[in-house]
Amino acid sequence: MEPGYSSARLEAFNNRIKATIRMAYGFHRVTNLIALIMLRCSGLDIRLPQPTI
Repeated sequence: MEPGYSSARLEAFNNRIKATIRMAYGFHRVTNLIALIMLRCSGLDIRLPQPTI
């Protein structure tokens, strides 16, 4: 890296991946963990269905 550039974005992704791994200790398959990491790091905003009132 050249001086003057920040590694903040890389550190943010690293922190998000580590938090996801801590969340997924009960998973039986590694493919489920990889799918969860890809979903959390993709930036998609997936919301659960909300009941209509």
